[in-house]
Amino acid sequence: MQILLPLGACIPAPYLWPKPPLCGKRAIMTETPRSAPTLTAILVAAGTGSRSGQHAPKQYSLLAGRAVIAHSWAALAAHPAIGRIIVVIGAGQEDMARTALASVTDTPILITGGATRRDSVRAALEFLERDAGNGAILVHDAARPLLPVGVIDRLIAALDHHEGAIPVLPVADTLVWDDDAMMGDAVERAPLRRVQTPQAFRFETLLRAHLSCPADIPITDDAGLLREIGIPVALVEGDAMLEKLTYPDDFARMQALLCAGRTARTGMGYDVHRLVEGKPLWLCGVEIPHSHGLSGHSDADVAIHALVDALLGALAEGDIGSHFPPSDPQWKGAPSHLFLSFARERVAARNGIISHVDVTLICEAPKVGPHREAMRVRLAELLEIPLPAVSVKATTTERLGFAGRREGIAAQAVATLLVPAL
Repeated sequence: MQILLPLGACIPAPYLWPKPPLCGKRAIMTETPRSAPTLTAILVAAGTGSRSGQHAPKQYSLLAGRAVIAHSWAALAAHPAIGRIIVVIGAGQEDMARTALASVTDTPILITGGATRRDSVRAALEFLERDAGNGAILVHDAARPLLPVGVIDRLIAALDHHEGAIPVLPVADTLVWDDDAMMGDAVERAPLRRVQTPQAFRFETLLRAHLSCPADIPITDDAGLLREIGIPVALVEGDAMLEKLTYPDDFARMQALLCAGRTARTGMGYDVHRLVEGKPLWLCGVEIPHSHGLSGHSDADVAIHALVDALLGALAEGDIGSHFPPSDPQWKGAPSHLFLSFARERVAARNGIISHVDVTLICEAPKVGPHREAMRVRLAELLEIPLPAVSVKATTTERLGFAGRREGIAAQAVATLLVPAL
């Protein structure tokens, strides 16, 4: 086990989903908790997600403008009973994890897990064993990013009377045995349940189960370990929102869920700065080798300035000058990425999603083509959106006007947002 950062704090986040419908079975507990003990959540994110069809491990893939793991972390942090979150990552994933979680916390508690899910959870338990007061634990898969608050409430209530509890859903489809690619006998589905996470346990009970069970038993979750040592596990009502991201189609469906109830908003921005000798040239957050740079109160990144105006315009929240007036000395020489990060945070504060941005640079020189991909990558990093959602292009004025005379550079930007409908 490698402890990457044994410090951290949880922050609230706006993921409070509606209470799900009842499953209709008396065996499933649905009462609300009478008390809310402080819980520690273990967020399991050490897998590779090889079936997801994503370019990166699925927990770090973007979903509605935010990494999957960040959605899961934010949903856990939103619950007042959860005091801290331990994130278990795969070997070599520290940089990806910190980048993915940057939008929800600056101080994640990261622990390197093992080769299997069980190894990863055990690593977290052994880390927590040094602390006093570990009363209750939630173990949650990072690949289940849509976590309704009601599920956590029901798990907490179940721990008033049980050592462990899991959320489940009834099985709706007809089930049959596969008889050599032919339909076999039907399986009685009435008593069957689909198991989800998070799963809740008393800390000492879960640790004992991990330490007691042989390593080679074919058990796929923590609740199975409790059953293996003879400890009953309560069932609580799950939620269809808790579907696990496994295959490429799962991402498309969840993207549609996150974007439901939102409306498209478009903003436009335009800026221009004079070219002068003796200054560095910044465009789209990238320093470009050139004989001249742009003059302005900040670093005069004309492309970012136009993009900030486009984002603020889509929100109807003024322009860059109203938030960062040139008359304020604190912005003298400031890097323009600070302004873009502010605009991104304003979108997030409105529970919005940056769907696409398009920047056009208007200049005779320098040539933008050799730097276009670096510019796109930098803007995608600053906006925390997928690279395909960023367009950078350039044009000239056929040597007409100030740009044609190489006196300055202009930029136009368009930003498309998805924001909750008014």
